This record gives sequence, structure tokens and C-alpha cells, in this order.
Amino acid sequence: MAKGDKKAREKLIEHNLRLVAHIVKKYYMGVSNTEDLMSIGTIGIIKAIDSINIKNGARFATYAGKCVQNEILMYFRSQKKLQNEISINEAIDMDKDGNPLTYIDVVSCEDTIADDINSKIYCKKALELINTKLTKREKEIIVLRYGLSMKPAKTQREIAKKLGISRSYVSRIEKAALEKIRESL
Repeated sequence: MAKGDKKAREKLIEHNLRLVAHIVKKYYMGVSNTEDLMSIGTIGIIKAIDSINIKNGARFATYAGKCVQNEILMYFRSQKKLQNEISINEAIDMDKDGNPLTYIDVVSCEDTIADDINSKIYCKKALELINTKLTKREKEIIVLRYGLSMKPAKTQREIAKKLGISRSYVSRIEKAALEKIRESL
């Protein structure tokens, strides 16, 4: 394997899987996820094979055993860090229909306060523009058309009849007035 033979490396990994099994059975039998520990221990064997310096005189089994144990211990440390973490999508209970109830369901709310404030600001600004940027006729048509005088909104036909002009003329004035407001906003 030291000469770069990949088959020799694979053979070393396969022949040392029993060492991994021995370490897992000896020290971690009470753990529920022994299959995971076998996989993690195998990573330890691979790291041992890739990092051993045979010139130091250490026996491979001794070195590999320490690598396997270290890999397993690192796994347990990483799991300990995560043990108090929970997902906001984790089910905590069931609702009356039997659907899972999650943390996000409990803490979320349909909060539209930012949108409501934004709408009020735009409405206030639009009203200011109606009063300052539009001609008297444009303002009258917009106020009647959109019910801004605390009265129900009127159709273009009703406004045309009230002002004694054509419906199409009301439409053109309304369109021009809205464009003025839009540009100013």
C-alpha cells in the first residue's frame, strides 16, 4: 500500500473491519446506533491507513484502534452539541383533526402590520397629491369614482351624467389623473 497499490489499500480496509466491530462491541454495545458507529469507525480505519507513518515503529492495529476510537468520540461530541437543537418544523402535538402541530404553527401569526402601515402611508400621500396636483375637475372625478368623500364610489356613467359630460371623457380624465398621481408617488 505504501507504494500506491489501491488494491492493497482496499484489502487493508476490509481486513481491519473486524477491528472496528471489536471496538464498537467492546466499548459502545449499549448505544442504539451501532451500525452508524461501524460506519464512523470505518472512516477511522481509512484515516489511519492514509496517515500512518510505518517508520515510527507503531503497530498498525494499535494506531488504527486509536483512530477508530477518536472518530467515534468526535461523532459523540458533535451529537452532544446538537442534542438541544430543535427544528421549528418539528411536530410537538396533534390538532383535533389528527394533523401534526409544529412549533412554527404555534409561534406564527398572520402579521400584516408592516403592509397596513405602508398602505396607510401611500393612501395619505395619494390624498395629498389629489388635493395638490390635480385640477378641480380631475379631483372631482377621482373623489366620486373611488368614494373618497365618504360616499359610495360611482361608475363612470353615473359621474358623466352628474357632470353632464360623456362617459369616455370621464374615462380619459380619470386615466390622466391617475397617471399624475402614479408619477408623483
